[in-house]
Amino acid sequence: MTDAPPPPSTQQPQYPVYAPPATKPANNVLGIVALVVSALGFVFACIPGALIIGWLLLPIGFILGIVAVCLKGKAKWQGITAIVLSVVGTVVAAIVFMVVVATSVSSAIDDASGGDITVSESPSASTKGDDAAGDSEVGTRENPIALGTAFSNDDWTVVINSVTPNAAEQINAANGYPQEADPGTEFLLINYTVTYTGDDADGQYPAMVQIEYVTGGGVTVNALDKFVVAPDAINSTSVLYTGATVTGNTAIQVPSPVDGVLVVTPGMFGDEVFVAVQ
Repeated sequence: MTDAPPPPSTQQPQYPVYAPPATKPANNVLGIVALVVSALGFVFACIPGALIIGWLLLPIGFILGIVAVCLKGKAKWQGITAIVLSVVGTVVAAIVFMVVVATSVSSAIDDASGGDITVSESPSASTKGDDAAGDSEVGTRENPIALGTAFSNDDWTVVINSVTPNAAEQINAANGYPQEADPGTEFLLINYTVTYTGDDADGQYPAMVQIEYVTGGGVTVNALDKFVVAPDAINSTSVLYTGATVTGNTAIQVPSPVDGVLVVTPGMFGDEVFVAVQ
């Protein structure tokens, strides 16, 4: 017998599958524009004087970057880079803005404070004669300025001329009607002179110079705690122009005995200066 021929194959012949050649994504013109806009916005965001330009360009670059990424058949990397640059640039712009604002506020406060306090040469220290006070800066609570000493900043010159404790009799004699201090307290009569040395064309009010009393225990007392009419009260509501001076009294009810110091603030944001009461 002869061998039977093998049955015909039922498998289909295999033909190579045709694959079109890969094409390179087309240039993304919008992505390039977004990248340039974001880059410029980032640069301007780092410059305080041109910060507003950065704030305008960065969101535009961000939006263009998103649109560029969504385009089909276009390169994506320019749009993605634009988005990243715009986000980072916005963070940088926010930091630069905060720094600019903080610097401006600090400068404004410095201008409003009137600058550093200057104390005249004579007399120069407290009458207490404490050795520890002698090691402290003059004008502090530990080493207050002596009565009659002029001290000044860029806007004001102040002199506490005299301080009279237990001054109810003197106050009442001048006013013609009785004012009684509360139990455990007494009236402190303060005579002082203020001179406006600033350059505000509209002038300033003497009321900008505030005077308070700090007890030996560190408690602050001011004229608002109890209204006391002082004789020859200082005119604190008339505008003073550069070089103008006014002198007068103010009165504060303070705890007895008088063992504290005055604290003077020459100007709304001026540095506090402590002055001895005797």
